[in-house]
Amino acid sequence: MLALKTSGNGKLELVEESIPVLGMGQVLIQPVAVGICATDLEITHGTIDPAYVNYPITIGHEWSGVVVECGEGVKRINIGDRVVVQGIIPCEKCRECKGGHTNRCEVYDEYGFTRNGAASSAVCAQEHLVHVLTAKTSDESGALVEPAAVVTTGLLKANPSDNARILVIGDGTIGLLSAKLARAWKPSKVDLVGLRPEQGPLVAQADVDTFFLTSDVNDEKYDLVIEASGSKSGFEMSMTKMIRGGTLLVLGLIGHQETIPLAVDDLVNGDFTMYGSFGYTSKAWAKTVELLNSGELDLTFLVTHKFPLTQWELGVDALLNAPAPRGKVLLLP
Repeated sequence: MLALKTSGNGKLELVEESIPVLGMGQVLIQPVAVGICATDLEITHGTIDPAYVNYPITIGHEWSGVVVECGEGVKRINIGDRVVVQGIIPCEKCRECKGGHTNRCEVYDEYGFTRNGAASSAVCAQEHLVHVLTAKTSDESGALVEPAAVVTTGLLKANPSDNARILVIGDGTIGLLSAKLARAWKPSKVDLVGLRPEQGPLVAQADVDTFFLTSDVNDEKYDLVIEASGSKSGFEMSMTKMIRGGTLLVLGLIGHQETIPLAVDDLVNGDFTMYGSFGYTSKAWAKTVELLNSGELDLTFLVTHKFPLTQWELGVDALLNAPAPRGKVLLLP
């Protein structure tokens, strides 16, 4: 089979590998749609925190696929099922897992990071990690479950009240998902700040009330600010946009070992609550799949570029250089 691998040396290579052998309770899945993102580039260039990746590695942590084989003991999943697989694999035994914080499992293991991901012809997964998609969920939306679950985890933590005023900073995939998913908490408004006016069509489909360019931001303050740009300037702006007693949810990563000055007095005097949010919990993953399978949430609009796996170079180029509107780039194995 084909697999898109890296050793963290700045290079990706499409190589031939053996198809995984199924064990007890496992299913074999043929990936259908695989998202690539900035984190995949960090993995490729070796700039990600080394605690979270094992090299060499097949990339691909955002994906959907179809079951092609079921191993012994599999009862719930059938050949032909369209599925997504929870990427963070909880041990279910440590203190964090038992407390429901499966994203903080003390035995960290994740597809596309510590075990081979889905930019390949086949992936082997334990049945309990596999979620079946209904006809209401497209393969493209399925490939976006992973980043959507990241946002859902953060929103469950921040837990905005009804009629909250929410500001999202960042017009990339995580920012657009944040705006779209925030609607489930019944806010009075969701505004978004971005750098690219050409992202307007995608921003509109994310149900944003007002789209500000960074140069046009006014003095309005918000109950919840979601920093999704992964930039120092975005974080600095977020500290100025909360009401007293407001909440900041940080989803964007600025780079391993990068730092930002923090005005501690402003944090204290503002009576702010700040949340970092890592990955996703099993609860958030299931909730995200439920929203998609019910038809309440459709993320297909976010997919703007698709390429065969054999043309992965074009996908990476689109991720870096395609003009806006640019949403999710998918590889199709």
